[in-house]
Amino acid sequence: MRNSLIYKAAFVAGFGALSSIVVSVPAHAQWAVYDGAAHVQTVLIAARELQQVNQQAQSLLNEATMLENQARNLANLPLSVLAPLEQSIEATQQIVGQAQGLSYNLTSIDQAFSQTYPQALGSPSSAAQMTADAQTRWQNARGAYQDGLRVQTGAVQNLDATRSQIDSLVTSSQAASGALQAAQSGNQLTALQTRQLADLTAVITAMGRAQAMEGARQVESEEQGRAQLMTFLNYGAGYTPGTAQMFH
Repeated sequence: MRNSLIYKAAFVAGFGALSSIVVSVPAHAQWAVYDGAAHVQTVLIAARELQQVNQQAQSLLNEATMLENQARNLANLPLSVLAPLEQSIEATQQIVGQAQGLSYNLTSIDQAFSQTYPQALGSPSSAAQMTADAQTRWQNARGAYQDGLRVQTGAVQNLDATRSQIDSLVTSSQAASGALQAAQSGNQLTALQTRQLADLTAVITAMGRAQAMEGARQVESEEQGRAQLMTFLNYGAGYTPGTAQMFH
């Protein structure tokens, strides 16, 4: 009986000592616990941040491409035919400005028609004056035809240069890197067409002037013929009979 009491006392004492040892164990000796949900959440956040970085990089790349395209659209066309166009137009103007006889001036035309191409010849003129006036009208008509041919020749000579310029502009337009270069090519092609229209206008004007001068010469020749006929027919009162003494 006594031995059993001794055993019980020893067991209680040992259990108490073991309990004190377990309680006194530090907290860092416990086992770590893995939180899977928190790890998945961290991975998702990192993936979203990476996606945002990729989107920002793509946006920067798109902006760089847009700026590059804008630079191409704003690039000037390296070819220009405006200077040769201006030179050819000036050459045509010089030819037209060198018109012989009557110039392209309203005041001088009115004065010439009142003097050299009068509507009616009043008082009889001398034969020398009529001949001089007819010579002047003939020279004006001849000079006008010559001027017309000179303008035509200038327009024909411009055709070779125009063809070469059109070929160059079409080639530049097809190889244009941007909208501005293509538009500039189109504008210069339009300018070439305008130059051709200007040449055509000059030719038509010159030939019309020549025809007008020839027509005026013919009309004035008819008036001069009428005046000469009237002078010839107006020989005075005619024959008046009178007495004549034949023998003394």
